[in-house]
Amino acid sequence: MAPLDGDTMIRIIVLACVALGIALIALLFRASSNNAFFAEHYTWLFWLAITLTVALLALIAYQVYLLWQKLRRRVFGAKLALRLMAVFALMAVIPGGLVYTISVQFLNRSIDSWFDVPVVDKALESALRLGKSALDMSLSDMTRRARNAAEKLGEGPDAGADGLKQMRTQLGAEEVSLLAADGKVLAESLAHAHLFADKPSLTEIHEAAQKGVFKTLETQADRAIYLRALLPLQPSASNGAVRYLHIVQAAPKALVADEQNVDSGISDFQQLVLQREGLKQIFALTLTLAMLLTLFSAISLSFLLSERLSAPLSALAESTRAIAKGDFTKLNPVKSRDEFGVLTQSFNTMTRQLAEASDVVARKQLELESANAYLESILGRLTSGVVTLDERLYLKTMNANAQAMLEVDPDDVRGIKFSDWGETMTNLAPLIGEIGAMLSPRRDRPWERQLAHQHAKGPCTLLVRGTKLPATIDSGYVIVFDDITGLIQAQRDAAWGEVARRLAHEIKNPLTPIQLSAERLQMKLSQKLPEAEREILARSTQTIVVQVNALKGMVDDFSLYSRASRLSPVNVNLNELVRDVLVLYESMNVTIALQLDDKTTAIYGDPALLRQVLHNLIQNALDALIGIDHPQLTVQTVPTPAGATLVVEDNGSGIREDVVAHIFEPYVTTKPRGTGLGLAIVKKIIDEHHGSIAVSNVAPHGARVTIELVRSFDPAVAVDATVEATIEAAVETRSDTSSNPIAGQAG
Repeated sequence: MAPLDGDTMIRIIVLACVALGIALIALLFRASSNNAFFAEHYTWLFWLAITLTVALLALIAYQVYLLWQKLRRRVFGAKLALRLMAVFALMAVIPGGLVYTISVQFLNRSIDSWFDVPVVDKALESALRLGKSALDMSLSDMTRRARNAAEKLGEGPDAGADGLKQMRTQLGAEEVSLLAADGKVLAESLAHAHLFADKPSLTEIHEAAQKGVFKTLETQADRAIYLRALLPLQPSASNGAVRYLHIVQAAPKALVADEQNVDSGISDFQQLVLQREGLKQIFALTLTLAMLLTLFSAISLSFLLSERLSAPLSALAESTRAIAKGDFTKLNPVKSRDEFGVLTQSFNTMTRQLAEASDVVARKQLELESANAYLESILGRLTSGVVTLDERLYLKTMNANAQAMLEVDPDDVRGIKFSDWGETMTNLAPLIGEIGAMLSPRRDRPWERQLAHQHAKGPCTLLVRGTKLPATIDSGYVIVFDDITGLIQAQRDAAWGEVARRLAHEIKNPLTPIQLSAERLQMKLSQKLPEAEREILARSTQTIVVQVNALKGMVDDFSLYSRASRLSPVNVNLNELVRDVLVLYESMNVTIALQLDDKTTAIYGDPALLRQVLHNLIQNALDALIGIDHPQLTVQTVPTPAGATLVVEDNGSGIREDVVAHIFEPYVTTKPRGTGLGLAIVKKIIDEHHGSIAVSNVAPHGARVTIELVRSFDPAVAVDATVEATIEAAVETRSDTSSNPIAGQAG
């Protein structure tokens, strides 16, 4: 047997509650017409009616809760069910509520008129007051007689147990006790066992001391009534202590019997009144249950009708949601020939037409996605950075190269106007300001600017080009960034190389004749001149020869800088190479610290050129250490995943900040007699080794040169790339010297 679902269980519970409600209404009508049955089964009928009423209210609340849940989830048909429930509920509540109100009022007044006997109430109340007055008089009389007996008792010999016994007999009391102020029993006389073991209390003793007497009526479990009084006696002459007389006496039996009869009558009358209220409650519950059954039936019927009416509409709504998700295969069967059947048939026809149109759109979408992917692939592989903005200058797209050039994460500037980027990233402020001035709505023609940018890796030059997109496409802007720092450097290198080559050619040719002429003059004239003039001639000739040799050294530097790559790379142990070079400087008055990592692997390079690099860097460091207290030179090697890092550091005077950015350019030097080609040649050698070199100052003073060398490279590619870059830069320099001030100066 298959398990029942939730809706079936609810229907079964509803039918069961309706059946129980009808049965209970029948039982309640029978109880209202049969007093014996009503008196016997009133309690369980009352609670059964309450339980069924609460159950019906809970079922109504549950149905309303289910409807509220459907409304929150926006289930199709929920609003229709709400309207039907409201209509049926009003149809049940308005007339039913009117009949219910009138019926309850009529029954209450009728039952009240049956039990409205004010004479009996007054008579019973008067009898009760009369009995209480008689008991109070007996208590007062006992108190008066006890006071007289207490005055006679005094402190004589009769104040002991015998005197108390005589007093108990005289008064006809059950107990007579003599107590101290703290409640301690000094003497007592009992007819039987103690009737009130815990009486009198300290509170009662305190009240007797204040008022002169304490008296009360006490009732035992067997409904026997006792009179109890507590009186203070005169203070003792011996010690001045106050004593108290406690008397307990049974009430007259006639008064007790009358009191019990009155209480029994009042109880019987109250039982009748209770039955009257119970009858009223039973009738009210019966009417309430009938009202709730009517309301519950109306609400259940509204839910049933709403489900029947909304079922075909819900099927169409489900198909509509499936179509919205792109599923055009869900067609509804036509189950009738009425308006719902016509609507379903028309909907199925529309679904087939939408499926055909969707196939066409899907093919076009695939073509568009393929074109977009192709365009994104091209933009991703471009060396240029591309940024697109909408017409309000908000970011739309930015490729990876643009992110690297500008050091911007697209998520950080999304929603920020392009002209405001400089406020959040201060390093971009000058660049954004220049570009923002070009993004004028009135500027429709393309534009181009060469702008300087301070990158995290150092200063760079960007060629920025932009244009406004036509309104037929997007009405936005596209900006293209090209990093031409390397190209400008190649132009400068080519220009300085050409200058060095020409200077070497033009200077070297006359140097040898000058030196030979000076030596010939000394040889021919030294024997013909007096001693003084001979010394002058010798010094002059020596000066000419020395200066010519200096010019020859400069010409050799020019030739070395302008010469093409001459690499002869082999595997070189960098640590051994450093040790070999530093042996030559051990005699210097400088502390040399070696920090060579034994894990440093062999690199691929030209040992002779690398020695030249080390000599140049060490000599520069030694020059910077002149006049420094405790001079120190540190040479360090560190292994890297690509090869090794070589660091040369000194604690000298350092390099001026305005010179650091141009330190590797030719003829840039801080030495009084330097040519400015040493570090330029070093950078050229490192570039030929596919490495990198950087210079920085260290705190508190000193300079550090860091060289990154690779483990392997193709020397042919390196030579070809260097030659090609030099040729292209030289050609561009000659064709457009006006765009390169260094080339213009060299020419």
